[in-house]
Amino acid sequence: MSTAILTGQPVPGSSLEGDLRSLGFDVRVATDAADAETLLSAVPADQRVAVVDTRFVGHVHALRLGLTDPRFDAAAIPGAVTARPAARPALARALRTASGEASNGSVVVGIVADRVAEALDTDLHRPELGDLVAEVPRDPQARNEARQAVSTVDDEAIRLRTAVKSRDGFFTTYCISPYSRYLARWCARRGFTPNQVTTASLITALIAAGSAATGTRAGYVAAGLLLLFSFVLDCTDGQLARYSLQYSTLGAWLDATFDRAKEYAYYAGLALGAARGGDDVWALALGAMVLQTCRHVVDFSFNEANHDATANTSPTAALSDKLDSVGWTVWIRRMIVLPIGERWAMIAVLTALTTPRITLYALLIGCAFAATYTTAGRVLRSLTRKAQRTDRAAQALADLTDSGPLAEFLTRVTRGVTSRGPAQLLALVAGALVVTAAWLAPYGSWWPVLGAVGYVLLSPVALQRPLKGALDWLVPPLFRAAEYGTVLVLAAKADVNGALPAAFGLVAAVAYHHYDTVYRIRGNAGVPPHWLVRAIGGHEGRTLLVTVLAALLAATDFKLALTALAVAVALVVLVESIRFWVTAHKLGAPAVHDEGEPA
Repeated sequence: MSTAILTGQPVPGSSLEGDLRSLGFDVRVATDAADAETLLSAVPADQRVAVVDTRFVGHVHALRLGLTDPRFDAAAIPGAVTARPAARPALARALRTASGEASNGSVVVGIVADRVAEALDTDLHRPELGDLVAEVPRDPQARNEARQAVSTVDDEAIRLRTAVKSRDGFFTTYCISPYSRYLARWCARRGFTPNQVTTASLITALIAAGSAATGTRAGYVAAGLLLLFSFVLDCTDGQLARYSLQYSTLGAWLDATFDRAKEYAYYAGLALGAARGGDDVWALALGAMVLQTCRHVVDFSFNEANHDATANTSPTAALSDKLDSVGWTVWIRRMIVLPIGERWAMIAVLTALTTPRITLYALLIGCAFAATYTTAGRVLRSLTRKAQRTDRAAQALADLTDSGPLAEFLTRVTRGVTSRGPAQLLALVAGALVVTAAWLAPYGSWWPVLGAVGYVLLSPVALQRPLKGALDWLVPPLFRAAEYGTVLVLAAKADVNGALPAAFGLVAAVAYHHYDTVYRIRGNAGVPPHWLVRAIGGHEGRTLLVTVLAALLAATDFKLALTALAVAVALVVLVESIRFWVTAHKLGAPAVHDEGEPA
């Protein structure tokens, strides 16, 4: 339960108390500023408290935006201020200041809420209200004018419109959001939560993957339709969160994680369906997952490297901003990067009308073009940008590399030795060594092991200096491409039934760990514990292990080893990840909501 403390004399005919109760507040009335301070001290420390001017006139949704958003510890709109438990001490100090000023006659009771907002010595969120009304009229005429303004603006229409993500892809914007927002409202009015909708989207996608796995035309058609419906639900959960302000750390993690699980499970369903028809496309399915995951790591690394950089401008970015002012170029540029809406629509249509092989080929070609386009643009921005990257950004990139015990040992051994080459060049050479050796050598050869040894020796050298260079954000995706690519090539070289599905499972488990690292960094929740990274070997340890297994074991035994390794990694990372996010949610971790690039 949240508590709202009304300050000032009651206003006849005001609906404020009812509005606050409809938002879940227990309303209490203060006779003066000192009384408001006393009422605040009586509220349990683990509850949200709002201080509201009794003369407030405005839309209910303005109050909702200003007083109930769980992402911010303190927030304010004209005539109202609120604080979550973390900001309660600051609110108490500000109210004490306002109470003292009121006793001196410098602050009247009616403007305590605004004075408290001014006195708050903490970060204060002030939401953009747009056409919504939130005012504290000083006389009857102003009150009547404010009430007329409230009656002429439909706050429900604004609430529905703002439930849609402000920046989205063409397919999502014009083919999904026009009706999914109403589905979000329907869910809100029936008490459904965003997490429940997210789970429904996952279940629907898994059923779609199962339908594709049947290998029949009817199954493929059903799979395409179910995948589209899963995407509708995927849009709905975020719109429901924005519509009802039900943001949470757990919800953001579920939404992001389930998106990856749905898409990659569908790739596996396509491969299983193709196998029923005598076509082996597991290499294509695994290649699609590797490419898509590396694309995401490029996005994450670039954003982490630059989100708090100073002097963060470049001529390339200026040109991009200029193109954004030309409507048609905006949509073309958003579509050619193949965001999740366009990508899933393409997969669904091709699944229903063609074969899994054609679907996966189209996906690989489209994602490869999108990856080339976005990466080239970011490289140009980085080279022309005069940005000073922070220690936090360098640490985030180092955490994203996922270096394990071998890299740590070699770093200690080579301490004091400084590399002269750029970090990204060293990472590229290291990855090229192991992937090329695996590609050129026959299965069972020790050449890939030698390539992996070179990879292990070079990878920590790339991290000897803080990753603050213009292109150092390329280091994590280069390591991801090297590790995933090595597993893919060696499994394909084994040329035994089941090796590629086992490799698919291993890459999926490791990719989950890498996504989990990103979501923790994005949510300001730290990184996975050190013991976990050590337990699963780090990227260099896993790469070396897989090459050694391929050299020592027969192809059939290698398949079993990959399967066992996939199961072991999946169990460790899933158990720890679920434990962390559920615990963080129960302990009241700050709510987050990602409005970034459409994935």
